Amino acid sequence: MIRKKLLTLILLSISAMASAQIQGGSEKEASGDLEFTAIAEMGYLGVFDHKVQFSNDGTYFDYKRDGGQDVLFPVSRLSLELTFNKRNTFVLLYQPLRLESQVLLQDDLVVDGLTFPASSGVKLLYNFPFYRISYLRELKTNNETFTFAIGGTLQLRNATISFESTDGTRFRTNRDLGPVPALKIKSRKDFGERYFLELEADGMYAPVSYLNGSDNEVVGAILDASLRSGIEFNQQVSSFLNLRYLGGGAVGTSDNQGPGDGYVKNWLHFYTVTVGFEYSL
Repeated sequence: MIRKKLLTLILLSISAMASAQIQGGSEKEASGDLEFTAIAEMGYLGVFDHKVQFSNDGTYFDYKRDGGQDVLFPVSRLSLELTFNKRNTFVLLYQPLRLESQVLLQDDLVVDGLTFPASSGVKLLYNFPFYRISYLRELKTNNETFTFAIGGTLQLRNATISFESTDGTRFRTNRDLGPVPALKIKSRKDFGERYFLELEADGMYAPVSYLNGSDNEVVGAILDASLRSGIEFNQQVSSFLNLRYLGGGAVGTSDNQGPGDGYVKNWLHFYTVTVGFEYSL
């Protein structure tokens, strides 16, 4: 019930802000002041640090040291932006995030009461794609070459984390689907007529139990922050190099629906380097 009320409040707030801006700028919108932008980027993802634990007696497993995440992984990111009345933007984002590895364990690995013995092979899947809708309102500044916008984000996480022995005799999987609200900011600095620098961030730190209506104590956080340097080829097409930090996780006990006791500790710190293109019309 709390989750439904919170999500309803967020959506109503975004709708109210958008409606107010449409009414306040009806003359401009009547002239067809709409802009669509498609953005695609591709590159690689690296791991600063990534650890996970399932059940209180489980292993706090280090993916980078022991789980094969000491290499680079391909990454992509797709988004659509709708800007109206020049200062209001809705953003739809899809971020796939699938890390697969296979390792020979140096020590016993315990996941939800099941032991994967040392010197055995294990296939690891960390699949954590997310979908995001955001609203940004650009604030007025006295600098024509600098813009700053603030707003909100509603993200849908869709996680699958699996451990499977290479001989097929042992298997554990954990799945999670749920909403994550966050704050969002974006700024841009233009250098001349063609070059620009952008900073963008979505972030939240909050008790997840309050967001999902549970009586269990779970604390979660996300931070998706990027620095983008680009060049405009013309009014429609631009390209950029993007450096991004992607981090977050959760710790606490959730409603137990599996073989373990429901305790989860999962924290990740990733970075990505991508090249992207924007097309506006």
